[in-house]
Amino acid sequence: MNPGINLSLLVISLTIYGIRLIPFLFFRKPIKNKYFRSFLYYVPYVTLAVMTFPSILSATGSYVTGTATLVVGLVAAYLFEDLFSVAISCCVVALAFGIFF
Repeated sequence: MNPGINLSLLVISLTIYGIRLIPFLFFRKPIKNKYFRSFLYYVPYVTLAVMTFPSILSATGSYVTGTATLVVGLVAAYLFEDLFSVAISCCVVALAFGIFF
């Protein structure tokens, strides 16, 4: 095997293990600071939004179609509050914009 691959696997393994081990070493007691707890509460949502947002705009190959789909998805989510309805409305808009634009 290539020594570079072994080194890469070692670095990846240590990084993943370190990320999982650090909270156990430094946060032995419950976190009582309400601002820090609030920050930790929203981290998963922000991470998901940051990973998803660029792909929403570029998934169709056209930023116009992606933007229209995003806007319709936000409005549908606000009005319907049903994931299936939002997904269907976004698919219809993406298909319609893909055909006409």
